[in-house]
Amino acid sequence: MLIPRYFVSIFSVGLMVVGAGVAYGQDYPNKPIRILASGPSGSNDFSARIIAQGISDPLGQQAVVENRLSAVIGEIAAKAPPDGYTLLVAADSLFVLPLIRKMSYDAARDFSPVSLIARAPLIFVVHPSLPVKSVKELIALAKARPGELNYGSTSPGSPNQLAAELFKSMAGVNIVQISYKGSGVAAIGLISGEVQVTFDTGASLTPHIKSGKLRALGITTAKPSALFPDLPTVAETLPGYDAGLLAAMFVPAKTPTTIITRLNQEIVRLLSQAEVRKKFVDGGLETVGSSPEELATTVKSDMVKWSKVIKDAGIRVD
Repeated sequence: MLIPRYFVSIFSVGLMVVGAGVAYGQDYPNKPIRILASGPSGSNDFSARIIAQGISDPLGQQAVVENRLSAVIGEIAAKAPPDGYTLLVAADSLFVLPLIRKMSYDAARDFSPVSLIARAPLIFVVHPSLPVKSVKELIALAKARPGELNYGSTSPGSPNQLAAELFKSMAGVNIVQISYKGSGVAAIGLISGEVQVTFDTGASLTPHIKSGKLRALGITTAKPSALFPDLPTVAETLPGYDAGLLAAMFVPAKTPTTIITRLNQEIVRLLSQAEVRKKFVDGGLETVGSSPEELATTVKSDMVKWSKVIKDAGIRVD
């Protein structure tokens, strides 16, 4: 569960390749490329398909999305040849899973970052029967009724569980977790009053918010989001609070820097296009685009944050 002592230096080394790698890959690509993504129908699959469509023509080779289970996708990518023909679009789960269960890959050693692709906040919602209309009021109520409120989440280490446990830790409140098999079931549990609080995606919650069945208090990203312009951030009440969804591209470690640079350039170029940004917004995501170094910094920061949350909350897979 602990981050390796040399995580930062090991991951940084993943960004560098010996000089021989510069020559290798100059004719890249000369055959089709596969992009691994979990799903289908999730945010990673959605992002991967837009990327695949957008980079195929500039690269002169077809990029094809291949869906695999999130529990094994990292293992498959880690074992792939580092030749630029297997790409991985993944979320924080790539680095969170090894913190809660034994995996065959080393998240710090086996991947090199290419680019951030997109982000999205989760929405912090409550059952409308709760006498609260703000994050501040919810914290006050939870402190007045310790252990009496429940929050719904899905699988261990899921974004909604991590967001809730980070909130509990920073707010100093005791809200009890109730686990569900999926977001749809968790939403039903919240609407029925079985739980009173949850954090989840706009896709899962927005229809119920609009119908008045749920009340939105805020969003989980540190900065306001154009996706939900009318909602404040949780960070306005809890400075430093930041959670949500992330989609990013990685390649197997030791992939030549020439290939990583080429992929990064094409992805950043694609994400700068207005029509592409609109596709992402329509899908509930905001495009980012970054250098490999910026993605590496994001991953390191998230690893430190989520490792502590997971340890303090005792999150694990039996």
